[in-house]
Amino acid sequence: MEYLSRKGITYTEKNLSRMPEARQELIEMGVMSLPVILIGEQRLVGFFPAQIDSALKAAGLG
Repeated sequence: MEYLSRKGITYTEKNLSRMPEARQELIEMGVMSLPVILIGEQRLVGFFPAQIDSALKAAGLG
């Protein structure tokens, strides 16, 4: 995700079309929308920079 890269945050990207186990993880989370961003204990669904920044700050990353 370019947004996190620009902030110098390392992350792991999981591509559903190439990683069937990633699809199963989403199903187990009960999530049916993308993107899903996990930061610390927070799960963010959708791309909302303000929420990402807040979660990064809470996790001591931003």
